[in-house]
Amino acid sequence: MSRTFELYDLRVTVVAIEGRSVCGLAVGDYFEVTESSRLRIPPGKHFCLFALGAALPLLAARQRALAEGDWLERDSLVACPDPDERLIMKIERLGKRTLRTDDLT
Repeated sequence: MSRTFELYDLRVTVVAIEGRSVCGLAVGDYFEVTESSRLRIPPGKHFCLFALGAALPLLAARQRALAEGDWLERDSLVACPDPDERLIMKIERLGKRTLRTDDLT
């Protein structure tokens, strides 16, 4: 008997750069997390490892349906830790995906 569960695919998009872009990202650059753990970056693009690291702790929670009053249901912005950049990213839910527990660890 295989159990299933649902997760959201996510897109993390640069929505503002209030300082200087040291890492070469621009407003509109993004990455996606699909199928639970697959990182997708558009061909020919890159994403700063430190900006990715800032968003990473929030991704697992944003993939799941949360309680109505949970702060992560309201808040979706995260900042890169580089104080000179002041790069702001938005985590958005794309579509819901049904996955099989047996297919994942």
